[in-house]
Amino acid sequence: MNAKELIQILEDTLYIRTSGTAEEACCANYIRDKVSEFGCKAELWPFAVSMAEIQTAELTVDGISVPCTGYFCAGNWDVEAPLYYLRHDDEFSLSQCKDKIVLLDTVVGYWKYQDLVKAGALGYITCNGTVYSDDNDIDQKEQRAFVHQGHRMPAVNIHVRDTIDIVRRNGKTAHIVLKQKEWEGESNNVILDIPGEVDEYIAFTAHYDTTHLSVGPYDNMSGCAGLLYLAEYFAKNPQHYSLRFIWCGSEERGLLGAKAYCAQEENIRNCIMNINLDMIGCLMGRFLSCVTAGERMSSYISCMSNELGFQNDVYLGVYSSDSTPFADKNIPAVSFARISPRTMSGYHDRYDDMYCMSGEQMVEDFEFVLAFAKRMASAKRCPFPREMPEEMRKKLDHYLGIKRSK
Repeated sequence: MNAKELIQILEDTLYIRTSGTAEEACCANYIRDKVSEFGCKAELWPFAVSMAEIQTAELTVDGISVPCTGYFCAGNWDVEAPLYYLRHDDEFSLSQCKDKIVLLDTVVGYWKYQDLVKAGALGYITCNGTVYSDDNDIDQKEQRAFVHQGHRMPAVNIHVRDTIDIVRRNGKTAHIVLKQKEWEGESNNVILDIPGEVDEYIAFTAHYDTTHLSVGPYDNMSGCAGLLYLAEYFAKNPQHYSLRFIWCGSEERGLLGAKAYCAQEENIRNCIMNINLDMIGCLMGRFLSCVTAGERMSSYISCMSNELGFQNDVYLGVYSSDSTPFADKNIPAVSFARISPRTMSGYHDRYDDMYCMSGEQMVEDFEFVLAFAKRMASAKRCPFPREMPEEMRKKLDHYLGIKRSK
């Protein structure tokens, strides 16, 4: 697979493909068909996802209408309350949220949501975008079941310029009306198995879904193209370890495809390692390797990079991608990426486009990943134990909402 063919894959899938939609399913079938072109057969493994259709999403502040999108899966509400701008996370600031609709200038993750619930907030408003961009795009957010834990509240998202206007005029009262239809839908993981000499296997992952504003050649059809690149090589060159390629659905909604896969013990019993690609092959930017394992793995990748003369920022941490559910099961994992400067491209927005992508850079990046993968796949014994160091386990538990870090 050459640079031109890789770029064609990105161009073929240049459309929004959000979780559980017909467009996401179309992309899954496209990947399956690409696999068949080099003589292999991939399968679709479905899993359930929560779906919603927003029918009404309205926000007024002091009687002035503010353009917004309602949070998916947040339920149906008609709530009016005093407005409070939460600037800080300290105990006193949070105590001011009681019986108010809270305006935030940050995202609401698991721990922030728990803080709002504990503080007695009646709802919240988030924002996206930048002050100096020409667009007025408002992203479609979701109140994830993993986050709300059964305690839902009304929530809307607005553009940052409207957030600034509300704060500047010292908005006093907010009114949120949210109506939506909810149901259980379906997403898919696309699975390709390449048998080796033993049943133990290496899992390769990349997600193919996008957010609501993005056509996602960078985030993350680039990673999917990388898996196709690797799979084409290994289909012709069987190794000691078996290989499983997993193109994950619904990553953008909280790693749902990878979580669904790893939730089944029989799926991961023989998995010795995870290699994940997420945002890679862009024209500019630094290549990085985020290792969610012990120092032995990060040292190995660093030494190999030096040996090959490949510039690579290697570090230990938790990467917000499909590698994390594997690491949570004590499977050593690494995510490879090339992070483009934000001045050149975006992600999760309309600025994730073909302008930042390079077929030649994709080949260079994929060849490095292939060099690492060949060493691991041909090894007589995996050099990295299936265990998580204590400090990495703390980071995983915080990210996954199990235990909060101090």
